Amino acid sequence: MTNYEKAVALWQQKKIATDAQLAEALNGHSIAFAYHSGKIENENITYHDTREIFEHDGVTSYTGNLRTLFEIRNAKEANEFILSSFQQKHVVNEAFIQELHRLLTQNTYDTRRWQLGERPGEYKRHDYVTGKEEIGASPEDVAEEMNELLSELIEVESRNALTAAAYFHAKFENIHPFADGNGRVGRLAMNYFLIMHNHPPIIIHEEDRKEYYTALEAWDTEQNLDLLCLFLKEQTEKTWEKQIARAKKRCI
Repeated sequence: MTNYEKAVALWQQKKIATDAQLAEALNGHSIAFAYHSGKIENENITYHDTREIFEHDGVTSYTGNLRTLFEIRNAKEANEFILSSFQQKHVVNEAFIQELHRLLTQNTYDTRRWQLGERPGEYKRHDYVTGKEEIGASPEDVAEEMNELLSELIEVESRNALTAAAYFHAKFENIHPFADGNGRVGRLAMNYFLIMHNHPPIIIHEEDRKEYYTALEAWDTEQNLDLLCLFLKEQTEKTWEKQIARAKKRCI
């Protein structure tokens, strides 16, 4: 059994059915996920500040900018939304994605985007550069492409959860439906999808961002999903390596 398979088996043994059980299973990981996901796009985010906001709803001796604080606080609210959505068995639909975006980006849109009419929780109204040669779907096509993508997630078997999650994430980032915050929304929505299909959520570690971007680009340029699937399996192993090691010791 590979370490990836061990991580999946350990998660499924928990038989998580309530938001309280999910919160317990994610103890510590929610902070780490928020830190790494935020750090990928904002170098000013620290683990210390993230932990203080998650645990105490405030920071001490903070010298950074206000936007960074809002991003971390938003990540905490989005995490609470994930827990309540799991309790309600909310499906990953348009309303879910837009609310997740609203929570993650409220009070963080820059002046230029705001003046252009962009708003948290609403699909983009203009084109924005998303990669080396990408601008994502055109604003007038976003709703249709998102509805098409989300409809493909309706009947996915749990054994295909990782491949479906990789496809969702790659396609979501390719569409780039919002003016800002697409990466954070895509990563958190992917994890919620995995959890809903009895698969452990994944921390995409900020120090591995180069490999992460390469895997996403493989989809953009070649529609090759294999690289992202492999990367997500490796990140699953890395996310849950301590739990895997503890389980191994118990078996010795």
